[in-house]
Amino acid sequence: MSSEPIKIGIAELKTAFSPATLFTAGLGSCIGVCLWDPKIKLGGMVHIMLPDSTLGRNHVINKAKYADTGIRALIDEMLSKGANKRRLVAKIAGGAQMFIMQSNLEMLKIGERNIEAVRNELKHQNIKLISEDVGGNYGRTIEFFTENGQLLVKSIYKGVKII
Repeated sequence: MSSEPIKIGIAELKTAFSPATLFTAGLGSCIGVCLWDPKIKLGGMVHIMLPDSTLGRNHVINKAKYADTGIRALIDEMLSKGANKRRLVAKIAGGAQMFIMQSNLEMLKIGERNIEAVRNELKHQNIKLISEDVGGNYGRTIEFFTENGQLLVKSIYKGVKII
């Protein structure tokens, strides 16, 4: 049986082989991106905060913080451990609009922008997005099982589901 789940904090990424479980809590506008190579049962998770690294203020960035650089860094980490990019599949969760805004400014719609950026980067990397639980106005906690590629999504308002 699996040992203690491996925690991924905000703007972090980690990989692990089966039977490990990767988890992250507190996904509001952030997105948990999970990649899996089913042949070698290697999973990875990155906790994305923002859509685009070019919006960062400094040149020394935390790659895991952004959709574009975080997904690329996760892919690289998995390839270094023997994954085959053609076998990788993705599942994502998060991207909520946690606060009601009086403004229609796109810059404030971080959840929507994160969803779009993650989808675009996965498409750019030719990684099939096979399941998602995104949007809404509620937070999520996720657990990703490297044994079978299942993603457990927990929410106070929507209960528990497996995608």
